[in-house]
Amino acid sequence: MRHHPPAPARRALARITAWPALAARAAAARLRDDSGYTTETVIVTSLLAALALAVIAIIVAKVTGLANALNV
Repeated sequence: MRHHPPAPARRALARITAWPALAARAAAARLRDDSGYTTETVIVTSLLAALALAVIAIIVAKVTGLANALNV
């Protein structure tokens, strides 16, 4: 028959054994370098926003030109 420690002792043991794994995960997260991906995302987003503004400006210019050509 196996002897199990009381519930509070099991919880304390589980907490103690979980700390090294959590510390290793935190260290790995700090070492991971995602700064290049973030910079790339910012650049692509800004280029898409500039392209959208250019398309809107072209559409506004064409609609304004067509509206001015109307004889009322």
